[in-house]
Amino acid sequence: MIRIEHLTKVFEDPKGNALTVLDNIQLHIKKGEIVGIIGVSGAGKSTLMRCMSALETPSSGSIFIDGKEIAHLSPSEKINFYRRMGIVFQGYNLMLQKTVAQNIALPLELSHMPKNQINERVDELLHLVGLSDKKESYPSKLSGGQKQRVAIARALANHPSVLLCDEPTSALDYLTTRSILKLLKDINQRLGITMILITHSLDVVKAICDQVVVLSESKIVEQGPVQEVLTNPTSPVTKEFLL
Repeated sequence: MIRIEHLTKVFEDPKGNALTVLDNIQLHIKKGEIVGIIGVSGAGKSTLMRCMSALETPSSGSIFIDGKEIAHLSPSEKINFYRRMGIVFQGYNLMLQKTVAQNIALPLELSHMPKNQINERVDELLHLVGLSDKKESYPSKLSGGQKQRVAIARALANHPSVLLCDEPTSALDYLTTRSILKLLKDINQRLGITMILITHSLDVVKAICDQVVVLSESKIVEQGPVQEVLTNPTSPVTKEFLL
């Protein structure tokens, strides 16, 4: 499903010095898996997600999704790619002047779907995330958990094969976090969608992930099945997370 080969990303600091943010990343993710990518701030998690979502171009290496190399897509290829890739952001990124239904409908409108089909798909997604009664509400009237449910519904609008979640619960309280993680797990099981969760929380990884990838100082220092890695950690960073 997703294959990353020798991925390196180098930025230039204000003084012109090279700063390696991702260093020779190699990662394989199977279809239908939920993979947690964990690390402290500055480890390279968000840059890895931006490369996987084609928002950043790697300095070297390759990223294959569904067998297609996505690191150097043309503008027209990127449009088709984004229709297969759902992204859930930490800050929700909802349009405040639009209703819940209008927010979810936006990617469908950009895909030029007929209006009656848009309405059907929006109702289907609202039911899926448990917000059918909030269809005409505005984001300002929603709780943080409800906003994230809208963001998840919007990310699923075009039937993506991959869902990337960047710290999807970091702004939520404990009980709301549990409900969002339960929703993501349910979506994974019902739709078979592959999920990658960027997180700094080991509890998130334990709750729903099949595999875990530990990043430290721009490199993968450990990866494998969650239970195996957490039971027998080999890297100092992983051991620190377990303290």
